[in-house]
Amino acid sequence: MRLVIARCSVDYAGRLTAHLPSAPRLILVKADGSVSIHADDRAYKPLNWMSPPCTLKEGTGDEDGVWTVINKAGEKLIITMEEILHDSSHELGVDPGLIKDGVEAHLQELLADRIETLGEGYTLIRREYMTAIGPVDILCRDATGQTVAVEIKRRGEIDGVEQLTRYLELLNRDPHLAPVRGVFAAQEIKPQARVLATDRGIGCQVLDYDAMRGIEDDKLRLF
Repeated sequence: MRLVIARCSVDYAGRLTAHLPSAPRLILVKADGSVSIHADDRAYKPLNWMSPPCTLKEGTGDEDGVWTVINKAGEKLIITMEEILHDSSHELGVDPGLIKDGVEAHLQELLADRIETLGEGYTLIRREYMTAIGPVDILCRDATGQTVAVEIKRRGEIDGVEQLTRYLELLNRDPHLAPVRGVFAAQEIKPQARVLATDRGIGCQVLDYDAMRGIEDDKLRLF
């Protein structure tokens, strides 16, 4: 990973156009080729970014100090460096991935065993389907035969949707699996996460942990 702190301006040219005026910012260049620009607020969310696959070209000569990041769709992220305050690279190695708590691990096991919870006609391909950036919780097929990637959380928040989005980008490059759609499954899904998932074409599934374990609801029923 390369970390650059610089006073810079940023222009995005693609489906939309956007401009960030000059200011000190953190630029992350990751091993997967992604580039993201961060301010000293907004938690983990970048101001702007380019997802892989993309290429980074650092200008020379008359364009010295101009970084151009281009993705496969031809969209450009142009970073104009005015002053570089810090520039370092670090080898992080292969990440072991997020270790799920007991409930999430059991939810994954239960859903794999009861894959029809997602819908009639679903069939399991495998649990913990490995990708270059970590394992997809469940890979399955729906009734039409389309591949479905499922990310499981106890509490569904925006970071889980972002994680599934990255998996889908990779999986859809595999001609044996594509097209792959996503399902974000959790016991509780936060409204912001649901909005983001819907915007990205990702389905949402609320999981009833007790029902999946075969535990009857002890509330009084009329029927």
